[in-house]
Amino acid sequence: MTRHIEITDSHCHLDFPDFDAEREEIVARAVEAGVTRMVTICTRLRLEPSVRAIAEAYAPVFYAAGTHPMSAADEPLATVDELVALARHPKFVGIGETGLDYHYTAESKDVQQQSLRIHIDAARETGLPLIIHARDADEDMARILREEHGQGAFNCVMHCFSSGAGLARAALDLGFYLSMSGIAAFPKSRELRDIFAAAPVERILVETDAPYLAPPPYRGKRNEPAYTVHTAQVGAETFGMDWPAFAAQTQANFDRLFAKAARYRAAA
Repeated sequence: MTRHIEITDSHCHLDFPDFDAEREEIVARAVEAGVTRMVTICTRLRLEPSVRAIAEAYAPVFYAAGTHPMSAADEPLATVDELVALARHPKFVGIGETGLDYHYTAESKDVQQQSLRIHIDAARETGLPLIIHARDADEDMARILREEHGQGAFNCVMHCFSSGAGLARAALDLGFYLSMSGIAAFPKSRELRDIFAAAPVERILVETDAPYLAPPPYRGKRNEPAYTVHTAQVGAETFGMDWPAFAAQTQANFDRLFAKAARYRAAA
């Protein structure tokens, strides 16, 4: 049903040990399902070489790197120069994930904010999109994004968006994108789907955040990029679109935001 329809998993973690025993099969299943591109995310810069190696080993896989906010207090602060140097790799397509997480790590909010601003500077300098993780930090996140965007434009995706309508509006007003994960497909996520439905469909991406947050019918199991299709089909319903049209729209959105990946694909 979906093999002729292409879609992109804009955020997954293929380097995580959950996939060590069958990474090649995971990528193959994704392609078989129509997920022809995957962006695997490095969350600690010291692990960047292993994440880069996965992108180099598999044609459909691109990568991004940054310091996850929950690790910001435990890892050396990234530098703009360090991130810019990594961005020279032809398959490095985004800065992050970075952001703010006050759910588990509110005690490190100051260093999280410092780290976030460094990543924003790198996004400006490279022209690559910023990949944002935000949890229980809506007010500070909206404030920092507005402040920083006022000092110089950059582009951004709010990955695995599950925050409130206020942060969604703030991000959209700045021209940013919202990404739907398996959370949006959960039966009890009607309020979240309503937030997405109020956004322009031209600003929507889809992702798995694999190995986490598997959508129905796989909820509670290990997630994998092939399951992007299930979240995207719920996305199509949310926007009142047929499945091929929604898939094509999200592909166009990804190509617009992750232009470096689109260029690489066109040149391949």
